[in-house]
Amino acid sequence: MATDRQILLKYAAFLGATGVAAGAFGAHALRETLSKKPNGLENWRTAVMYQLIHATALLALSSVDLGSGQEDFMKDKPIGSNNNAASSFFINSGKLMFAGVTMFSGSIYGLCLDIGPKKVLGPTTPLGGLLMIGGWVYIGLGSMKM
Repeated sequence: MATDRQILLKYAAFLGATGVAAGAFGAHALRETLSKKPNGLENWRTAVMYQLIHATALLALSSVDLGSGQEDFMKDKPIGSNNNAASSFFINSGKLMFAGVTMFSGSIYGLCLDIGPKKVLGPTTPLGGLLMIGGWVYIGLGSMKM
């Protein structure tokens, strides 16, 4: 069974790989299609940028190990002090970010390509944005538990 950190690493790899692919696809194969829509290319780039930024954040979160208490930022605290609480916040922040970027970027991709109902995709974008913001807030809350 995969650990939470391994799951975040898999999320990061998935978002990173598909983000690079979406960026290349938009810049080359879809350039003409996206250019026909008002702000189509710009919207596509925004979706790719947020996806890649959050892939990087997930990669960083998957690397945080609060179990040993030996990290530089934890040296002045005893082993195990609030590590589980902070770790839980970091793991949950990663899950929020993954769900958020999937909704945010995914809905923009769909809107740019006229795939799916606009009545569903339109409201999905800001909801995804709120989940991404929530992920960053959880990082801040987790840091207060350290």
